[in-house]
Amino acid sequence: MLFSSLVFLWLFLPLVLLLYQLLPGIRSKNALLLISSLFFYSWGEPRYIFLMLGSITLNYLGGLFLGWCKGKNARKLVLFLTVAANLGLLGYFKYYTFAADTLAALAGRQLLPIKEIALPLGISFYTFQAMSYVIDLYRGKTSVQKNWFLVALYVSFFPQLVAGPIVLYTQVEAQLKDRSTSLTRFTYGIKRFLYGLGKKVILANCFAARADQVFALDPGAVSTPLAWLGALFYTLQIYYDFSGYSDMAIGLGQMFGFDFPENFNYPYLSKTVSEFWRRWHMTLSGWFRDYLYIPLGGNRKGQVRTLVNLFIVFMATGLWHGANWQFVAWGLWYGVLLILERTVLKPILPRLPQWLTRVYALFFIVCGWVIFRAPGLRAGILWLRAMLLPAAGFAAYPVTRYLDPRTILLVVAGLALCGPVQALFPRFKATLYDREKTGALQSLFLLGMGFACLTLLVSGTYNPFIYFRF
Repeated sequence: MLFSSLVFLWLFLPLVLLLYQLLPGIRSKNALLLISSLFFYSWGEPRYIFLMLGSITLNYLGGLFLGWCKGKNARKLVLFLTVAANLGLLGYFKYYTFAADTLAALAGRQLLPIKEIALPLGISFYTFQAMSYVIDLYRGKTSVQKNWFLVALYVSFFPQLVAGPIVLYTQVEAQLKDRSTSLTRFTYGIKRFLYGLGKKVILANCFAARADQVFALDPGAVSTPLAWLGALFYTLQIYYDFSGYSDMAIGLGQMFGFDFPENFNYPYLSKTVSEFWRRWHMTLSGWFRDYLYIPLGGNRKGQVRTLVNLFIVFMATGLWHGANWQFVAWGLWYGVLLILERTVLKPILPRLPQWLTRVYALFFIVCGWVIFRAPGLRAGILWLRAMLLPAAGFAAYPVTRYLDPRTILLVVAGLALCGPVQALFPRFKATLYDREKTGALQSLFLLGMGFACLTLLVSGTYNPFIYFRF
């Protein structure tokens, strides 16, 4: 079920909100949210609901065993087995086919049996969330949760189940047991949800349609201006699609009394690639920092080890996004760039004007999105060649073919609102997501935007969120 679907907006969400307000006590409210979350997940993936329940039970039992074990070695063994089981499930469903194809290519014959394995919705997100509970328990950052239903609600809560933000157990532990809602919080939740809905339906879906049209072309038939235009469409699409989902998830959490962490902080304003990853998908970056980079040694064991750790983390980041060499290359692209920023570019970048460092960062970010979006690694390389080396392309595919007045207007709005306007007008930025008040003018704008979204949804086609496939 999509947040931007009519079934969710007209039936599921209103019914759950109404029942939530009518039910007395936190236990009954939690029961409603758990049942609703399982139904939400089953709507799109009914056969994989048992896989998610199995993952929940695995980590619940791992937590119980950690609580019972007193010896250091025994606790390490429990942690190792639990994490290994989590990674085993994720590896089988997400990476088996990739591993089988890679081994077959290396050996020249099929070593592993061919299997048709569908990727369960949201498995990367809920696996990382579940593991964070067990790891933090081992580290002494939280206490054992003996109630299976609360662990299940934490992992399966529908606002952030399938595409984040990745919420750590320690961030919502207290809220699972006791929370309150208020008119101010609920109003802020609606506002945040509507802004996210507008990002998705009005902006991202338009950019998606255009990006799909351009990237469907043969890279050899694309001119340099058209190659850059396609890259721009996707750069805007993925930001408004994913940040829109995160806004909706955060807004829904507020409606039910939960505070979810922010996931984006205007990443296209970054002055370095390192800063970009502190602003983009912040909950994933934080997860890899806390549960992979720091355990590997972080920056505590010298520069060479730090650079190796960065390389490993971004290779893992690429693999997390997809089980093919295209995503590995995308992760390594950033790994190499971050290594260069810590070595060769370290004395150079601080001396450059801010506008130039922003151009530098955005150039490599856009090129990275081409690797990410292209229909394959080879196509991505050819697309980058068309962008960087002058190409005339085919006359049948002029830039003007993909730029009607509506698209131009939305591109201008998308470029302005992804950070530049907020940076130039701080008061406007503060007003957008003010938690305490929503003025009459902003309320009218939100109503108009909500109506426009519903109109587009009624007349539009199915367009899932990009991160659903991860």
